[in-house]
Amino acid sequence: MEPRPRRVPFTDRLRVPGGRDGRRMLVVAIIDKVGTGLWSGAATLYFIYVAHLSIAQIGVLMGLSGILGVAGPPLAGRLADRFPVTRVLVVAQLARGAALLALLTTNDYALLVLFSALGALPDRASSVLTKLFAARVAGPDRIRYQAIQRTAVNIGWAVGAAGAAAALTVGTTASYQALLLANVVSYAVIGALTLRCAEPPSPSRVVASPATAPGDGLPPTASPRVPATPWRDRRYLAFTGSEIWLFLDDSILQVGFPLWIVHATDAPVGLAPLVLVLNSVLVIALQVPLSRFGETRAAARRLLVPIGAAFLTGGVALAASAGGGPWFATAAVLLAAVAFTLAEILHSLSSWELSVALAPGEAQGAYLGVHGLAQSAQRSLGPVVVGAAVSAGPFAWPVLGASLILACLAQHRLVRPDAAPAVTAPDSARAPEAPAT
Repeated sequence: MEPRPRRVPFTDRLRVPGGRDGRRMLVVAIIDKVGTGLWSGAATLYFIYVAHLSIAQIGVLMGLSGILGVAGPPLAGRLADRFPVTRVLVVAQLARGAALLALLTTNDYALLVLFSALGALPDRASSVLTKLFAARVAGPDRIRYQAIQRTAVNIGWAVGAAGAAAALTVGTTASYQALLLANVVSYAVIGALTLRCAEPPSPSRVVASPATAPGDGLPPTASPRVPATPWRDRRYLAFTGSEIWLFLDDSILQVGFPLWIVHATDAPVGLAPLVLVLNSVLVIALQVPLSRFGETRAAARRLLVPIGAAFLTGGVALAASAGGGPWFATAAVLLAAVAFTLAEILHSLSSWELSVALAPGEAQGAYLGVHGLAQSAQRSLGPVVVGAAVSAGPFAWPVLGASLILACLAQHRLVRPDAAPAVTAPDSARAPEAPAT
């Protein structure tokens, strides 16, 4: 009989895993999100009113930035297996600030696209590097650390967004530039704080060492171990592929709900921003308490069943919201928002634990970098899928919910304990064939 999730004493709930460096990186994450919240709320308006771009030009700019940003996670993961993760993270943070600051130097469209794309690369890389640092510094408490971090960054994001809203009431060029500069300053501050963090233990920089030289203890015929690579691990690639679909909750909440409320329901338009507020409040309130249900690989696997149920409930509720008056539509939309937020919270726990647990220690950075592709791909694919669902009508939401259940069930089978990783070794590392007799 498997042990039940342990109850965490109230005093321990206030403890941040990872000691001083864990707390310091938590402050880094909060400052990062405050700065991002300040700029993200004003970025589109900056390009319209300061750089004088058209809506079509802004769409192309963001699309090209997203494409280049996809390369950030795997690149960051590979670098973190070879160099101190804190130093790589500092470089990424400063690169984000430099690319953003460069926007102030020009209104030329080609240069704005270039600087935005160059900024997207370290931006996506930073999320993987922060996750890798957390996994190393918190050790077995990584799930709890992730939950605390998600709670903190939601608070930081809300503070930044509120600050942006206040500044945008002025609506001058100087106010937009001030928000951009505030985000640049936040990158400089978190870079300095990250430099003060000690480098956490890294199995990849010990196990994945250069080939052992003759006389180091290996028999003359022994071959050095070939470092694992996620690109030849079929199970991990399949797991990452299913993650792309399960991360759709982000696009559903950010894009799907506003479009659906406006075009398909009788709910008031003002409900759209309230859905995002409700989402943030629930994440802040529930992320840490629910983290005890995903502290092991087996527990994270079990979460996939309620995640699928929450996705289907949200899809059915959204479909129902199109068939009633304002009060019914509002209630159905709020029920859907709660269901999708619960799926988001539980999936963040399951995804975090499984992505680390399935990665071999000697290539942890490379594996988590590949896993980071799932979120990057979803940011490009998600709005298209959600937009198609809105256009297709109410029936599309239960169908989308059912497809998410299938993805959960497929992942549940994929990460079962008896499933050996399907790794294809390089030709040079394969054992030589026995000579013919």
